[in-house]
Amino acid sequence: MKSIELLVPAKDLETGLAAINCGADAIYIGGPQFGAREAASNPLQDIERLANYAHKYWAKIYITINTILYDKELDEAEKLILQLYNAGADGLIIQDVGLLELNLPPIPLIASTQMHNQSPERIAFLEQVGFKRAILARELTLDQIYQIHSRTNIELETFIHGELCVSYSGQCYLSYAIGGRSGNRGQCAQPCRRKYSLIGAENKSIVQNRYLLSLRDLNLSESLNDLMDAGVSSFKIEGRLKDKTYVMNIVGYYRQKLDVILNKRSMKPASSGSIHFDFTPNPYKTFNRGYSTYFLYGRNQKLASFQTLKSLGEPLGKVISHNERSFTLELSAPQVFPGDGLCFLNADHKLVGSIVNQVNNRLIFPRNMAGFLPGVQVYRNHDHEFNELLRKSHTDRRIKMHFQLSKISETFHIIAVDEDNNRVDLSIDGKLETAKNTEKARQTIEHQLCKLGGTEFECSQVDFDFLEAPFLTVARLNSFRREIIEKLILARQHNRPVETSAIVHNNIAQFPEKRLLYNGNVLNSRAAEFYYRHGVKTIEPAAESGLEMNGRKVMTTKYCLRFELNVCPYQTKSQKLAEPLELIDEQGVHYPLRFNCTDCVMEVYYRSLPAKFLDP
Repeated sequence: MKSIELLVPAKDLETGLAAINCGADAIYIGGPQFGAREAASNPLQDIERLANYAHKYWAKIYITINTILYDKELDEAEKLILQLYNAGADGLIIQDVGLLELNLPPIPLIASTQMHNQSPERIAFLEQVGFKRAILARELTLDQIYQIHSRTNIELETFIHGELCVSYSGQCYLSYAIGGRSGNRGQCAQPCRRKYSLIGAENKSIVQNRYLLSLRDLNLSESLNDLMDAGVSSFKIEGRLKDKTYVMNIVGYYRQKLDVILNKRSMKPASSGSIHFDFTPNPYKTFNRGYSTYFLYGRNQKLASFQTLKSLGEPLGKVISHNERSFTLELSAPQVFPGDGLCFLNADHKLVGSIVNQVNNRLIFPRNMAGFLPGVQVYRNHDHEFNELLRKSHTDRRIKMHFQLSKISETFHIIAVDEDNNRVDLSIDGKLETAKNTEKARQTIEHQLCKLGGTEFECSQVDFDFLEAPFLTVARLNSFRREIIEKLILARQHNRPVETSAIVHNNIAQFPEKRLLYNGNVLNSRAAEFYYRHGVKTIEPAAESGLEMNGRKVMTTKYCLRFELNVCPYQTKSQKLAEPLELIDEQGVHYPLRFNCTDCVMEVYYRSLPAKFLDP
């Protein structure tokens, strides 16, 4: 394993630039079209600007073209990919294999998690047909990741932080079935974040109006060593719709964690530069619904966030006393400041709270005192001081380098060497006057050469390979510094590692399945040609081709409501639910549930509205 990459989302240019400054080794970002987050598209000019900036640090830019495409869109996608390649993109994240049938530039291809990358057989196939990397399904255990790594040589990327889709990625048709907005087309309406009721046999109510499909967020910050040992080489943070402050905080947090690990393993980061933070990253101080490790260590924890969709934030502690206008928290609670947003779950399981108006010693005066009673667990879901610090942050990234000064005959040489061993030489010909005060001359030379503000470099030292220092004016030293730094920048541009890739056409690799149903997501004729050539015998068109979804499976999920409600037949024998079970949304639509215990997954089916609910 050559290096470990910290891969970071960016919804726009500003966020991408901030992410690079906070330590991202790579950015994934949507282009003008065809990304799985339609609301996070970006013009080509911004892609090029971001690539140019990232490449200073040998960081990479990956573009998401990870929707499935109609035939009429393929030519446009082909042209766009060439434009993105020319704009400096380092890789392409795709879902639609129809793109492999086109005339693509030699840009590395990354298999989106939307391709349902959950078995060694699927990953091996992707490697055989030319993918450089596979983004693994979030649901995999550590052992499953290791098994994939042991049977393939492809790069493995996995999510380590952020919101979780309740369904296997690429296998959710809920949004499309109920409203025509397809997640596989970048238009998911997130119906999984709505309230549902759960009923059993004879319409017996089990749970009423809760967020039964809404999960807590992922946090694998304590599992980075385990993931590296399992074979993961790219750690991915979720959040292409997140704002700049969220990205800065989370990237900074993982950058610091990862650097400690890499240092212990005597490994270098995947890109250049050291980060100079002016804030202390903390993942609890930005949006989160509470955290879990999902299924990385098996089915060993509850995952749902039934009570609220909103951010819980940072746990502060319990209320220990109160009066009409103020309350106090337990002694161990972190300090609270005016402008903070505090919240708690009330007796009806709703998240409520208030802005803090004033703090006097340990007395907290909220705008609204209702509910801040002794015993209530309080969270801070808006840290005013921290967010202001992030908003005004000047965190930057500097590439370490040093100067070597030597004299050969009558020629002085200034050599600049950076942390990636790029080396450039500036020769100063002609006899130079020897300084009367060697120590002072050396100090002046060192001071002027190390004035690198406004560049991406920082000087760690200046070595003198001679006894007598030359006399050089400040103006000449500044000119020499500018000239040699320009040469170093050009050297870095020339030597930056650039990977290329070629699609393996006409190979005999066999896809591990012979039959593809609608959840194979084959929407265009070129994708069908690809699968037929690789051994698939029958193909049902994708749901987005216009299939009637009534009665079909619209979600496959490793998350299981029976486990969450402590009635899994393999978990407890003391309590069972009268089945069949169904979810009902707030519009009265029914979603029958089936439990495939052999594969340990829950399946959600769609049953359309009865006639009395339909519009005339």
